[in-house]
Amino acid sequence: MAMTDLFLNSAFLSSGWQTSVRITVSEDGWIQAITSGASSEGCESVPGIAVPGVPNLHSHAFQRAMAGLAERGSSTTDTFWSWRERMYAFLERLSPEDVEAIASQLYVELLRHGFTSVTEFHYLRNHIDGSRYEDPVEMGRRILSAANQAGIGTTLLPVLYRSSDFGNKPPAPEQKRFVADVDDLIGDLATLRESTAKNPQYRIGLAIHSLRAAAPEDLARAVSSFRNIDNEGPIHIHVAEQTREVNDCVAWSGERPVEWLLTNAPVDKHWCTIHATHMTAEEATALAASGAVVGLCPTTEANLGDGLFPFEDYAGAEGNWGVGTDSHVSVSPIAELRLLEYGQRIVRQERNIAAGTQDRSTGRALLEHAWAGGSQASGRSTGGLEVGQRADILSLNENHPVLVGRTGDEILDSWIFSGENTPVQNVMVGG
Repeated sequence: MAMTDLFLNSAFLSSGWQTSVRITVSEDGWIQAITSGASSEGCESVPGIAVPGVPNLHSHAFQRAMAGLAERGSSTTDTFWSWRERMYAFLERLSPEDVEAIASQLYVELLRHGFTSVTEFHYLRNHIDGSRYEDPVEMGRRILSAANQAGIGTTLLPVLYRSSDFGNKPPAPEQKRFVADVDDLIGDLATLRESTAKNPQYRIGLAIHSLRAAAPEDLARAVSSFRNIDNEGPIHIHVAEQTREVNDCVAWSGERPVEWLLTNAPVDKHWCTIHATHMTAEEATALAASGAVVGLCPTTEANLGDGLFPFEDYAGAEGNWGVGTDSHVSVSPIAELRLLEYGQRIVRQERNIAAGTQDRSTGRALLEHAWAGGSQASGRSTGGLEVGQRADILSLNENHPVLVGRTGDEILDSWIFSGENTPVQNVMVGG
């Protein structure tokens, strides 16, 4: 198999900052060797400052096309639930061709800003009238085609969506494009796994839309069936995003959503709980102990008025987390990380929250979690420049105004906290 040698003047490796770095990449995109203090002879030189690409752990690609279309007040209080009605109306018009075009454009935007992979929480499954497409995975194939056109690594998560609310209430008419039974869903997973099996750019996992959208027996059977075909594949679920959801879950089960999930599902390091905004300190500690990743989407959570994640409790329990762009009101990892940090500063009236009580870089602390948590949640080996990882590499322009004169971790701090004009100049995905 042919190899490519890349030469990086300066690079952030898993061991920290190094200079004169040679990275050997296999033809199919895996890092085979790394040497610091190396010669550039025989190498392809990569200009700038090299850092790992950021994994995006949560995306609803089609929602990028409605960004900005729900920012209008009304005579009643506008909430997540009223936004959801507008989203339902918007998707009534989307064809497979539309979804592929939207996703293609979005994925290019994500790459431009520093995301090198995306985890697509894919619930737009059915025809506009609710019937199945002739090819049941038509929409899934469109997402993969868009990813291929853009060149972004992708984890695709077909979604279990069976009910409209807790207690297995029938789906509403406007949810007809999402609904599939467990057998159909597992069939979709098997088909998509077969079609992507030989391509390391892709991974297929499972998503449960939420506790309100899947009865306990359906959730259990979907997870068990998926584990029969992939015992380490990623499993994602929206949980505890809204206070109404928490109250409804308590009324239904006597337990809060995260509490119920940890008691009734085999949550482990292969799971990702999206949002988990409304947790008690006890729930945060228990979720951290499970090894699962929390998927934080700060710009979407702010846009929808969800609330602020209990970062202090979760970080204090050494919980894993990463970031996603969800509804894509932002397409930048830096916007997500900066808002995460600033939101906590506002609440606590302190600074440098992600750094904790240690004398260390806040930017590095944020990015190291985003790299590791995003990789774990995607089920793909990405998010670090080390042997055995995907060669997903960003090149930052050292002559960009926000980076001039910066060295070491100052580069990461300035990247995150110095404005909107991205210094990302080159992006490599799988080498």
